Amino acid sequence: MTFPATIEVPEPILDIARTLEKAGFEAWCVGGTLRDILLGHSNTDYDIATNATPDQVQRLFPRTVGIGIKYGTVGVLDRSRQLHEVTTFRRDVTTDGRHAVVAYGVELAEDLARRDFTINALAYHPLRREWRDPFDGAADLQRGVVRAVGDPGERFREDYLRILRALRFAARFDFQIEPGTWQAARTAASGLAQLSAERVRDEWYKGLRTARSIERLVSLWVDVGAAKVWLPELEREQAPSIAKTVPAGDRDPVLLTALLSTAPSTVLRRLKASNAEIDRVLGMERGPEKPDGNDERSVRRWLAAVGTSADDLMSLWRSRRGAIPPWSSAAQEIRRRHDPLTRGDLALNGTDIQALGVTGPRVGQILTELLERVLERPELNTREALLEIARELW
Repeated sequence: MTFPATIEVPEPILDIARTLEKAGFEAWCVGGTLRDILLGHSNTDYDIATNATPDQVQRLFPRTVGIGIKYGTVGVLDRSRQLHEVTTFRRDVTTDGRHAVVAYGVELAEDLARRDFTINALAYHPLRREWRDPFDGAADLQRGVVRAVGDPGERFREDYLRILRALRFAARFDFQIEPGTWQAARTAASGLAQLSAERVRDEWYKGLRTARSIERLVSLWVDVGAAKVWLPELEREQAPSIAKTVPAGDRDPVLLTALLSTAPSTVLRRLKASNAEIDRVLGMERGPEKPDGNDERSVRRWLAAVGTSADDLMSLWRSRRGAIPPWSSAAQEIRRRHDPLTRGDLALNGTDIQALGVTGPRVGQILTELLERVLERPELNTREALLEIARELW
């Protein structure tokens, strides 16, 4: 692969580079943006690597945010208050497979040598328009290969998350993982248990969002041993059909986790997902999956029963069967008319029931019975009609 003579670097990045260079420091664009540009993908999220220490960076720029000081990263705010990461050249002193203690005072070559894969160990000087590629990352991009920098076993022992990153890049770009890197990943897979659930979850979500083929991503997780450690509920046989029905631009990782696993709520709890995400999959698990019939009465009762899970359940049906749910048109019409589906949709409330002299638990019981009536006949949802029924019930 031939490097382009120049690439279009945003002016705020050039300003940061000029400031660093004027103060006597180096400034190089590094990381995934360069990889994506060489692959012809759009990406303007440039990161800068420099030999200036975090303290020196903070003194050079008037507006900074210490977003990762202990790892050498300072966020520099440009005139529009957009944040750009500036990271000091560094090398790992000690690592435990999860975190690294880093040292500064190194050169660009040493900084690139601690990167995970050759395709990410590229650097471009935005002012001099020079490229650095000490590990033939451009050649690996051309060959479609994910290959570790240096000793793959050592790279993975430094940070086991790199195993999952290798899977994500392979699935995203449809690359092959270099045999030595793949074997080292399989050997080191048990170390994935040392990672925090949050880091694993983020990689799983990123993989689902970006994979060219979900089937390939799932196969990689299973074959390398990552699923055994973190996602034993993953159902490999579900992936091919899902890959055909879920378009690349419509990737909801929570929904996909529900589609791909036997107990999605267990998976998301293990991955320490948010309460809202766990509640979503619980709603999918509880169901029911579909209404008793496709008529409006049955669909209305189903919508009332599943509440906010209705759209997720219809998405599950569509993805599993590759077809539009036969009751979807009835659901759309019910929603268009705003038919009452909950007690809160009724034309009267508990205060109105109490005004009839009703007290205690009977108030809620009457409201529930009224909802039953209007689910059968939505036209009854008027204040007058419901008051009359309530008097009869009382």
